[in-house]
Amino acid sequence: MGLEHIRYIDRLEDAELVAACDPHSPSLSAAKATAVGELATFSDPQPMLSECELDALVIASPNFTHAAVLEELFDSGKHLMVEKPLCTTIEDCRWVVERASSCQQVVWVGMEYRYMAPLVRLIDEVKSGTAGTLVMLSIREHRMPFLVKVGDWNRFSRNTGGTLVEKCCHYFDLMRLILDAEPVRVSASAAQNVNHLDERYDGETPDIWDNGFVVFDFDSGARAMLDLCMFSESGRHREEITATGSAGKVECFIPKSEVVIARRERKGFERHTVEVPPDLLALGHHHGSTYTEHQRFCAAIRGTGPVEVTATDGLMAVAMGVAAQIAAAENRVVEMSEVLSPAERP
Repeated sequence: MGLEHIRYIDRLEDAELVAACDPHSPSLSAAKATAVGELATFSDPQPMLSECELDALVIASPNFTHAAVLEELFDSGKHLMVEKPLCTTIEDCRWVVERASSCQQVVWVGMEYRYMAPLVRLIDEVKSGTAGTLVMLSIREHRMPFLVKVGDWNRFSRNTGGTLVEKCCHYFDLMRLILDAEPVRVSASAAQNVNHLDERYDGETPDIWDNGFVVFDFDSGARAMLDLCMFSESGRHREEITATGSAGKVECFIPKSEVVIARRERKGFERHTVEVPPDLLALGHHHGSTYTEHQRFCAAIRGTGPVEVTATDGLMAVAMGVAAQIAAAENRVVEMSEVLSPAERP
């Protein structure tokens, strides 16, 4: 993901990529080879902070390191974008929210999916009332297994927070954004049935779930469902999102980049292709959205736009993932009040 950030930052007309920091030397070499211009490289952040003129930092380190990395970087005064999930535990997320609320710099959580062009069109249609009052939201991701990461850290839930935190925080964030509501309770069923079962790391078998269903009730009365399968890389669509309300429904499909609108008062449906420049699509795995994300992050830094994905948004996405993990592991309905106090909810 760090390399994806590098490729998109290099495309920005009003920003310059200055340095990369990583204790893993092959990753630094890859960063240097990926960057368009000269890139200073460091194995420790403190020399980078003292030797380079920096306005902002992007944190794309392993999930379980985010809290420790942020602790070192908050005092730098630099603007911060931290990849999802914000942290792997609610406790660490709480700490980040507290620090972010008491500092002057921008703290932005990397939720690239918000900026996928077909999803942006779906959200715009929903907000304009095309579907009427939303009642149901369905999100389906059928994709390839987890990618290989440095040291295979993402093969174990203790490092990732669990699949429903690591992978699905994107979708839980989208649920809150699209429904404009807060989760109340969750039921879930998930398991590891296919992927990584024949892998061993120091004699240990990976424990990350590869499929599941998750259903949230929201305080608006709407419900949202996630259908996740990570051994379905040959399907027609990677993501399918359907928002259904009193007046109709809006669907989007990725990577086809299509939005379909159906209204109850008329027969048939409308198909809209949402164009994304092919060169942007080629730079990463998120349908070109990382480029838009960085444009908005820069606007927030300059004071010409809001912080669109706050530390609280990051906390809520992780809390929803944690609650869903508990619901699936314990085979029961979990109230959000079990993982978050009323004061912590937006």
